Amino acid sequence: MEKKVIMMVGEGDSPVMVYNYLTSHGIVIDKVIIEKPISPKVFLKRRIRNIGWIKVMGQVLNRIFVVPFLRWSSRERFKEIKELGNLDSTQIPGDKILRVPSVNSEECLEELRKQNPKVVGVVNTRIISGKTLKATEADFINIHAGITPGYRGWHGAYWALVRKDLAHCGVTVHKIDEGIDTGGILYQDTIDITDRDNYYTYPYLQLVKGLPLYKRAIEDMLNGDETFGSELATNEDGLYYHPTIWEYISNRVLLDVK
Repeated sequence: MEKKVIMMVGEGDSPVMVYNYLTSHGIVIDKVIIEKPISPKVFLKRRIRNIGWIKVMGQVLNRIFVVPFLRWSSRERFKEIKELGNLDSTQIPGDKILRVPSVNSEECLEELRKQNPKVVGVVNTRIISGKTLKATEADFINIHAGITPGYRGWHGAYWALVRKDLAHCGVTVHKIDEGIDTGGILYQDTIDITDRDNYYTYPYLQLVKGLPLYKRAIEDMLNGDETFGSELATNEDGLYYHPTIWEYISNRVLLDVK
């Protein structure tokens, strides 16, 4: 198999930053497959089915009222983090991009077979089906904003702080299987948080800490040097979602978690 690397990503700034970091550090990315976002209607229906409409409504309110304020108030801190981690938002060259309806669509599977990569770097996609994972012999690798298995799902740093679990407030690079952030752990590390950080900036701190680990994992896979395990991994297994507006407010007031 040719030692080719491709990426499968969702829309947004983080996948762009990951691409630019990797390519500026010697990783050649042959193709970037970008999936279309799930429609809000479909997303909300699925989330309501999983956790109930009251909690989903609280998450929506948090997204509408809290997150924009945190984004605005964290402008300077965000600039510092980008400079600290050399996070580059320059758009991915158009000739590298293939847009597909979903990472599980037939268009994506066809491209995977065509590219026949050694490694597939994944960033911010929906859950990848077994059919997609089996479309190529490649290793699929994810950078996850949380220490697995204790903080699977969304906003692992935030929930670790809520639980006063600083030892597991960090980032994981892992192989991908059909579960939600359940694949074999390759690398993990913790992040350093200042009084100026909050729910909006935590994921970028995790990205800065995780990118060198992500690069190292890709190089490991290319060289056939695969080592699983991490001293940070916990025996607990937790799946977390976005906080509701009332969870965020109560955690900020009572626990001083921003």
